[in-house]
Amino acid sequence: MRAKILKLHPKTIDKLKRLKKESEVDGAYRVAKRLHAILLNHEGNTSGDISHLLDTPRSCVTQWLINYEQYSYDGLLEGYRSGRPAGLTETQKKELSDIVESGPIAYGFLSGIWTAVMIGQVIQNEFNVEYNARHVRRILDDLDFSLQRPKRILANADPKKQNRWIRYTYPQIKKKPGR
Repeated sequence: MRAKILKLHPKTIDKLKRLKKESEVDGAYRVAKRLHAILLNHEGNTSGDISHLLDTPRSCVTQWLINYEQYSYDGLLEGYRSGRPAGLTETQKKELSDIVESGPIAYGFLSGIWTAVMIGQVIQNEFNVEYNARHVRRILDDLDFSLQRPKRILANADPKKQNRWIRYTYPQIKKKPGR
């Protein structure tokens, strides 16, 4: 069985070439690659030849050709990519928001300040979903909670004593390079 070769009208070829150039200029390289595959097929190349020339799996090339036959140019456009499904539903996010607003002590932690690690533990305990601390911060940002970083300044410290400790005491206790 021979592979099907598309027979295109000369105006259609010109249109596809123009669209391919526009796609490349716009940065839609995958669409441009699909258009290139259609043009190569019109020139008599099989899906195997095209896959070798474009360094793409043959199954993809075959699917592009089928999509083009069924839907014309629209069949080659990028579709919506949903990405990975969310681990928490909107209801669960609302529950998490209520937990965070009530505070860590109300939840049973000893600290009075939430950390991303603590909230990650809450999400694991309540919803059986595991997130790393960075993603927990993103979720909190989506829930309109602000990130607060601790200041590294001692509120009640004497600046003169701090300066003396930094200049004299600390260098004496710091390890010296080996001889």
